Amino acid sequence: MFYVFRSEMKIFFDKIKEKISRDLEPEEITIIDNSSLHSKHQSFNPGKYHLKLVIKSKKLKNLNKINAHKKIFSILKDEMDNKIHALEIKII
Repeated sequence: MFYVFRSEMKIFFDKIKEKISRDLEPEEITIIDNSSLHSKHQSFNPGKYHLKLVIKSKKLKNLNKINAHKKIFSILKDEMDNKIHALEIKII
């Protein structure tokens, strides 16, 4: 069962990377699953992720922080609606 979950998580993370890469052509994307850090929170939903994205992107660096974050949220709109509870973004 654990391996199925890991496989589904990898497929989901690969989908996120693909969507961001298609639109922004970043040099590097790292996704960190911080869900376990939030498991004791009252609003925790085990069906949704708490993620940190670290993105190295010249396109995003040329935008101000708010517009860069809006761009990422618009790319991941479906995922935010269905599978991501919280998303921390770091642009390098």
